[in-house]
Amino acid sequence: MSQSTDSGANRLRHNSLGLVAVTFMVISAAAPLTGVAGAMPLAFLLGNGTGIPLTFILLTLVMLAFAAGYVAMSRHVINAGAFYAYAARGLGGSWGGAVSIMALVAYNTMQFGLIGLLGGVAAGVFAPMGLALPWWAFSLIAIALVGILGYRQVDLSAKVMVVLVGLEYLIVLIVDFAILKSGGANGTGLSVNILDFHALNSGSLTAAILFCLGSFIGIEATTIYGEEARDPERTIPRATYLSILMIGIFFVFTTWLMIAGTGAEKLLPTLGALQDPTAYFFNLAETYTNGTISMIAGLLLVSSLFAALSAFHNYIARYSYVAGRDGLLPEAFGRTHDAHQSPHIGSVVQTIGALIVLAIFAGLGLDPILNMFTWISQIGTLGVIGMMGITSLSVIAFFARRSDGPALSTKILPAVAGLIMAVLFVYIFWNYGDLTGTTGGHLSWLLPSLIPAGGVVGYLLAQRLKARDPARFARMGASTMG
Repeated sequence: MSQSTDSGANRLRHNSLGLVAVTFMVISAAAPLTGVAGAMPLAFLLGNGTGIPLTFILLTLVMLAFAAGYVAMSRHVINAGAFYAYAARGLGGSWGGAVSIMALVAYNTMQFGLIGLLGGVAAGVFAPMGLALPWWAFSLIAIALVGILGYRQVDLSAKVMVVLVGLEYLIVLIVDFAILKSGGANGTGLSVNILDFHALNSGSLTAAILFCLGSFIGIEATTIYGEEARDPERTIPRATYLSILMIGIFFVFTTWLMIAGTGAEKLLPTLGALQDPTAYFFNLAETYTNGTISMIAGLLLVSSLFAALSAFHNYIARYSYVAGRDGLLPEAFGRTHDAHQSPHIGSVVQTIGALIVLAIFAGLGLDPILNMFTWISQIGTLGVIGMMGITSLSVIAFFARRSDGPALSTKILPAVAGLIMAVLFVYIFWNYGDLTGTTGGHLSWLLPSLIPAGGVVGYLLAQRLKARDPARFARMGASTMG
């Protein structure tokens, strides 16, 4: 193990998370049911239709290529700063500082967007049940519950996430196997060829990639829990690969059966006829199971979003903690709770920020989904893609100095993954207005510019630390375990 730091008294709760807990906390950010019910109908409709399962196969391979270098470095650097720590150890403290603030901007915007989506979805789900509240009331309840979980010890959040994500998978698989048992549309739907490269290039492959890529956002967070995991040198690599494979296989299997349940020829006409495409999965559930399963799926969609909120809240709290511990942010952020050993200051600050953003959007009467979610959640996606590209470069630089590790996992695959992420970053940044409906105004360039702006702020904070304490600057992102 390299570059160990003195942990001092303020430490996260060590040995509190096993393989299952880390894996499910990471998958909770990907929100499987949200992806199936919310993103996939739009991916079919606006992307490449029946080419979506093959798109997932290819993206799973890209994620595994990224993970090869990411996992190789995780064995040498165990630090809750994840992207930040790898950038600092690979490319230097200045890059580390830039990535640290980029991460805080990215995950905060992703969380703010999901708060709006949860409020809008919950209002629609619970109103027919007699619980008619304004969308912001549901968002407010979610912020409070997430804040309580984030303030307390991490194993409490882990237990909640394992249950919620497990239920998400269960309800989707019930529908999947019902379609499988029936043979799909007219009993012949299972003949859909998921390896059809012609279907891959039909429609908009770029849009399909962007929708499908969102289902993998969060897999990078296994290393965030490195300081709290049991046997992190084994747990983190296994959790990373397991998360990618669980997400990839799940979405390949489920999207194939969603197509089979309707019929390849009828897929796009069926989706196009729906006033709300996100009703597609629930219609399938009611057709192949019953109304009760469809209703339960609606309730679990709300819990799916809650799980994602909790996951991103934990990421933000830990990035804040590491930035405070390493001197980029005020020292108070680098202290943990005396009893819970949680990064409670970052948790509280994030909760306050979420309340402020909620008050702004609700006060202005903006739509929770079309505005709050659509406008700002893509900022987070853009940031994560950018950080994955920088991290891939960091892996190459880190191992080039050490002259060890197989070339495939420390040079070739990181280079491939880094190039793909760079292309995606430029494309999303350039077309942000079209992707989010902000074309024609300043928001189309102001919102995505928050990511590079965060990088500049982080770089300047790192330079200030370098001038004030060169030795501490040199230790930025160092492994916390020897």
